[in-house]
Amino acid sequence: MLGEKGWIALGVVVLYLTFFAWGTVEAARVAGRPVWLFGQAHGTERWAAMGFRLAFALALLGPLVWLVFPNLHKLDPFWTEGFFHGKGIVGVLLAVAGAMLAFAAQMPMGASWRVGVLKGESGALVTGGLFRLSRNPTFVGQGLLLTGMALAVLSLPTLLAVFLFAFSASVQIRAEEGVLLSDHGSEYRRWSAQVPRWIGIQSFRHL
Repeated sequence: MLGEKGWIALGVVVLYLTFFAWGTVEAARVAGRPVWLFGQAHGTERWAAMGFRLAFALALLGPLVWLVFPNLHKLDPFWTEGFFHGKGIVGVLLAVAGAMLAFAAQMPMGASWRVGVLKGESGALVTGGLFRLSRNPTFVGQGLLLTGMALAVLSLPTLLAVFLFAFSASVQIRAEEGVLLSDHGSEYRRWSAQVPRWIGIQSFRHL
């Protein structure tokens, strides 16, 4: 049993990934060049790219595998069988908010949208809109989405997805910061000095 909230959260993840893929294709069309750079990642960036994929796979497929193979979910100390409705409601709301935030951050980037990082391929620096509050609002939204999923469907796979995503995002962000500094120099330096890495709270600036 997954529960109504769990199915809704799964639907939100599927819907977000669908719009993410569409937005990425549209950005490539506008830019007139590929924007999916994960295939060229190397070193720690390659691990981050794999981590992102695995995080969303765990969040999306983990609960379904647990349902298909009951003996597996019986070994999961976190599996709640769709109980704790209040937690599920909070999870769904958080997942919806995260998906909307991530997509709202992706689309205004237009031709500057990239999935991955490569020196000389960063596009124009985007500093308006949500990027006035966070240098990485898409990652913030995706993190909220996966956290909401974990609350709506509490299980070992969904919890692992959150931690794996947080680790991968931290690695990827540091790689992107180096490339953006190299590509945009003083413009990026001024923006990064004014806007936090994660959210618009001064105390989180150096997390």
